[in-house]
Amino acid sequence: MKILIIDIETRPNLAWCWGLWDQNVALNQIEQVGSVISWAAKWHKQKNVMFASVHHDGHDEMIKQVWELLDEADVVVGYNSKAFDMKHLNREFLAAGLPPPSPWIDIDLLSVVKQKFKFASNKLDFVVRELGIGSKAQHSGFDLWLGCMKEDPKSWSLMKKYNCQDVVITEKLYDRLLPWIKHHPTRGIYTGELRNCPRCGHNDMIIRKYATTKTGRYPVMQCKKCQGYSRMSKADRRSNISSI
Repeated sequence: MKILIIDIETRPNLAWCWGLWDQNVALNQIEQVGSVISWAAKWHKQKNVMFASVHHDGHDEMIKQVWELLDEADVVVGYNSKAFDMKHLNREFLAAGLPPPSPWIDIDLLSVVKQKFKFASNKLDFVVRELGIGSKAQHSGFDLWLGCMKEDPKSWSLMKKYNCQDVVITEKLYDRLLPWIKHHPTRGIYTGELRNCPRCGHNDMIIRKYATTKTGRYPVMQCKKCQGYSRMSKADRRSNISSI
């Protein structure tokens, strides 16, 4: 199963307005619409973090490269990726005349955090700091985006570091949240090892208890590696395992 961790950065819309608060910006006030300016991605458990940007690669090549990665992926992991990253990228693909990449399964870690936990803040930097697994790269705020839009090399160097670091901590958060992700895609479908842990693929599973329904009694398994729970699809141990 090919799991792609991804994060994008965008430039803001540029518009004319008369005030700073509660503005209603008309379409003819927009000078320039926002767009994707960079992306960073890595395959799960591989060291290399890939990066492309309008500054380093040009807009068309940047979009082509990320399309190819998504087309190859079985699962795509991000933070607020379903509502933000994927929709921005889909718009870029459509504008570039590209077809949809082949289907993948989205795992949006922000959704997992909101559904399962009550952090004081759901921002990525806060969550990973609370869990002690890293932090976002520090920068000067909006000045970094201004510098990139002015093609400042130092700003682009920091943007690359910032974008790539987001992917690194997103992968760490994915690994930490793995046993909490409900209905995680079953690795065994891709590997043929249908008796292993559906989340991490480990082969050391123990029966923790039984789930009883009107039709039978099903073993509830726990993985000794990722600690995630799964359930047999039938009432005996000869059946496949799926995450719960």
